[in-house]
Amino acid sequence: MNGDKRPEPESFLDLDPDRAAQPQRGRLKIYLGAAAGVGKTYRMLEEAHELRTRGSDIVVGFVETHGRAETAARVTGLEVVPRQAREYRGVILDEMDLDAIFARRPQWVIVDELPHTNAAGSHHEKRYQDVEALLAAGINVITAMNIQHVESLNPTVRRITGIDVRETVPDSILARADQVINVDLSVEGLRERLREGRIYPAERVDQALKNFFKPSNLTSLREMALREVARGLDRQRIGLESLKREGGRRTVFVDRLMVGLSSNAHDSAALLRKASRIAGQLNVEWFAVHVETPAESVARISTGNFVSLLDNINLAGDLGAETVWLKSDDVVRAMVDFARERGITKIVIGRTRQPFWRRWLCKPVQVRLLDAAPDLDIEIAAAEDRTEQS
Repeated sequence: MNGDKRPEPESFLDLDPDRAAQPQRGRLKIYLGAAAGVGKTYRMLEEAHELRTRGSDIVVGFVETHGRAETAARVTGLEVVPRQAREYRGVILDEMDLDAIFARRPQWVIVDELPHTNAAGSHHEKRYQDVEALLAAGINVITAMNIQHVESLNPTVRRITGIDVRETVPDSILARADQVINVDLSVEGLRERLREGRIYPAERVDQALKNFFKPSNLTSLREMALREVARGLDRQRIGLESLKREGGRRTVFVDRLMVGLSSNAHDSAALLRKASRIAGQLNVEWFAVHVETPAESVARISTGNFVSLLDNINLAGDLGAETVWLKSDDVVRAMVDFARERGITKIVIGRTRQPFWRRWLCKPVQVRLLDAAPDLDIEIAAAEDRTEQS
């Protein structure tokens, strides 16, 4: 990025999802699994047949059978929207034809492989963005994904499996889903499917059994999927109880969480993911707050830090935070004032990376924040292991 052409930071902060909400928004149902092969696509197609039998107008927008005969058989009898061929580096790729689905305008559409990255030239970079466009147009979507693709779980998945998952889906997509269904299969049952060649080709089976599909990995991923669905059910329960108590009006959040977003973005992505998980567990609204001081103004920070900061601002929005950019010569005072103004009860911050001599000359932000806000719950997150970073 050329330092003379930096965009105004405020232009990146209009990330409020409610701003783009449509009154007739479609419903979103997500089939979630611990790993490939548990049966998510098959279950989606089963539901498609059930809806069609009941008279619903449903089409298949995109389904990936991965060569599985039983899955391909369940497509038979359903209306399939033809895919769109796109050329990328001399290779022809078949992508979901979003324009054709809009033109057809069904009541329901099946969209497989939610974390997929679209080919260059598509309307959107990611398939989950295609799904958001369909929902905004009032079309109901049934889709599927695996737990390792949840954005905030990325570091945990990397630590458990040793694999860096590149394609992720923002937590905000799952949080806004009307229903998340766990497609579960026992660890040994899934490994048996793999041995039978029902998940990957024969030449990939042995390697998969020794790596990603190890029993310890699958057990952890299965537990993560179950917890994610349980959190979704808890959010729905709390939401329904609030609506009932308030006579159909949504209750405003009582508790709120805030995370500090530094321009020196060493561990900011990991910190945002941690804050997202905490906010999800507590079912609270949360904010990612950056305080621009004169010493760290946009004009003075390095290009690398500026780019990282903007990346983390976008990540915060994807994770469901409201992102706020404040300007002040006192970081602590700005954060405390904002917290009290917005009714924030919990602040999550990272550990200081200042050299010892600087910490000796003046108190780190974390210590000053603890002193300035004894009435707030402040959590100092552990530093992420360097080996886990992408």
